[in-house]
Formats: sequence, C-alpha cells, structure tokens
Amino acid sequence: MTPREEWQLDTRHLGKRVLVFDELPSTNSYAAMLAHDPEQHGVAVLAEQQTAGRGQHGRTWQCPAGSGVLLSILLFPPRSLRSVALLTAWASVSVCEVIRKTTGLQAKIKWPNDVLLRGKKVCGILIEQGQGTVAGIGLNVNQSQESFDAAELPFAGSLAAATGHDFSTSEVARRLLAELDAEYERLYQGDFASLETCWKWRVGLLGKRVTAECFDGRRDGRLHDMTFAGLHLAENDGKVAVLQPETVQHLYPEGRPYFPLIEPGSA
Repeated sequence: MTPREEWQLDTRHLGKRVLVFDELPSTNSYAAMLAHDPEQHGVAVLAEQQTAGRGQHGRTWQCPAGSGVLLSILLFPPRSLRSVALLTAWASVSVCEVIRKTTGLQAKIKWPNDVLLRGKKVCGILIEQGQGTVAGIGLNVNQSQESFDAAELPFAGSLAAATGHDFSTSEVARRLLAELDAEYERLYQGDFASLETCWKWRVGLLGKRVTAECFDGRRDGRLHDMTFAGLHLAENDGKVAVLQPETVQHLYPEGRPYFPLIEPGSA
C-alpha cells in the first residue's frame, strides 16, 4: 500500500514523517509492520478510512471516510516511558488539549482510554506493544449527532456534534501531532508530574466514591490518590488498596455503571 502523500512536520520526536492514506485496514497494524526498524521511531500513519479498525478489548471501531482523525504512531520509547497507563494518559490528555484549543470546550477522560465531550465519547485510544509500541487514536470530528442516532450509538459524539460546525480533519490531525510531540518531550525530559496532574483532573474522580472493575473482581471505595504507579482506593473496611492501573478495566462513580458502547471510531 502506497501513501497518498507524506507530511514532514517540524516536530522534535513524533510526526517528522506522516504517511497519509486514503484507506487502510488498520493504522495500528500498518504502523506495527514498520516496527522491525527502530529508525522508524516517531513515524505517524494517518488514514481517511479504515476497513478493520479496532478498539480496546477487541471491539470494532467505525468511522465514516473523512469524518475523523484515524492516527497511529510508532514509538521506541525508553524504558521509563513504556508503561501502558502512562502512554494512554499521554495520548488522552493530548487529545483533550487539542479539543480545548480547537473548540474551546473542556473534555474529560473516562477510564481508561476514552475521551468524552459533553458526556459523549468522541475518542478512543489503543496502545499496543510488540517489537515497538504503537499508539492508536481515533477522534470523531465531523459526524452529526443524527448519524450516531441512526446507527444506534447514543453515547457517541464528535466535535461537530458538540459545537454545531465542522472542522478540517487535516488541521486537527496536525494539531494533535504537535501536542503529542510536545507532551512526549516533557516526558522524555523526566517531567511526569505535569502529565499526571492533568490526567487526574481530566478523569475527575479524586476524593469521590468509585467502583473499580478489575480483572479479579469489583472493588468499591473512595479514590484517595491516582498515580501512574497505582490507584489508591480507601475501601469500606478502612484499608487502602493500591490497584495497578493495568488491572483496572473500568473506573466510574459508585452506583453509575460503565455505560455500554458499540465503538464509534481507533486504529
């Protein structure tokens, strides 16, 4: 498959090469094909449409041609940056910042890898690790709320549905790559605290009673702290449990179950 065009962005780490395709089965799969060569660090793959996109836990990801940003980035990060929780936070906070700069609206993070705007899911993130690390981002930009309703996706949204007007997907993609690159540079220089602070605020559950759905069962309690090393949950017996982020499938306010989703749009 040959890219339609190639961008060369003035970035430090990511997006110096952006391979732009009309259509791919999966941007994550294409990026993973390049992982045999560490010199490909930072290459980005962008597609107008995917025919076999996927999301978290094997779900499908659907996005009509030209209506969103379907982006994957191949990374060979240092050991300190290889945590899936850290990289998911890096991608989700960057998406939230681009949404704020593009629409003027504040987005929130729904654990672990969704971005919500006005309560609707507008973005999904998929981090896959193999020979290299691939960060996939699917951001809904120009779909109408009517199209989501017709597809029976009541919890899905887009930037256009939230604001009432369309945006250039190409410009949003360029902004996103610039934001991801700037945040990656801060992490590369050892500034984890800035990202962690933004991540906590965007998740918005600190100090609240929550339910954590883990691979080994459900835990209820007050979220005492939240770091890339662990979630500190003060349980009903007074003990504080430290849950590894990778073991927590869903985290939500107690009594408000994780809403079911048929994925609207990753990589």
